[in-house]
Amino acid sequence: MQLIRPFSIAAAAGSLLLALPAACSPAAPEPAAPAPQASQDDHSWMNEEQTPGDWRYVAEPTETAAIFGTGEEDGVELIIACEILASRISISRMGEPEGETSMIIRTETQTGALLAEPAVSFAPLLLAHVDARDPLLDAIAFSKGRFAVEVGGTEPIYVPAYPEITRVVEDCRS
Repeated sequence: MQLIRPFSIAAAAGSLLLALPAACSPAAPEPAAPAPQASQDDHSWMNEEQTPGDWRYVAEPTETAAIFGTGEEDGVELIIACEILASRISISRMGEPEGETSMIIRTETQTGALLAEPAVSFAPLLLAHVDARDPLLDAIAFSKGRFAVEVGGTEPIYVPAYPEITRVVEDCRS
C-alpha cells in the first residue's frame, strides 16, 4: 500500500467530513433506485486501469470514513462513511450533477444501483445512502482486487478493495 502524506489527506478528509453531517442529515424516505445498466455486466471493467490514489481511514465522534484519493487537497475521489448513530453508510463520489442520478457499484459478484443526489455541502459531492447490512457492502469489502463506481456526469473510477472499507462497514454494524 502506498503511503500518502498525512497533512494532505487530513486536510481533504477534514474538510469533507465537515461537509458530510450536513449532507447526511435525516431526510424523507428515499425513492427506489433505478435499475442497473447492463452495459458492462461482462466484467470488462475489471481490465480497466486502477484510478490513481490510496485509501485512508478517518474517525470522528459520530462517523468514520474511508477516503480514496491522491492525497492532494482536491484529489479526493470517493468517500465511504458510516453514520454511527443511524447505522447507515453513505457513498460519496466527487462530481457536479444537475440533480438525482444513478450510482452504479460493480464488484465481481454483484452490481448494485443506488440513487445519488447532490450533497448539501461546499464540496461537489454526489451522495448515496446504503443500510449498513446491505449485501452490496460485503461485495465491495470482499472484492478481489477492485470495484467500480459509475455516476452519471462523472468518469467511472476503479478503486482497490482495501481494509479501510471493511473497517467502516464494521463500525456501522457494531
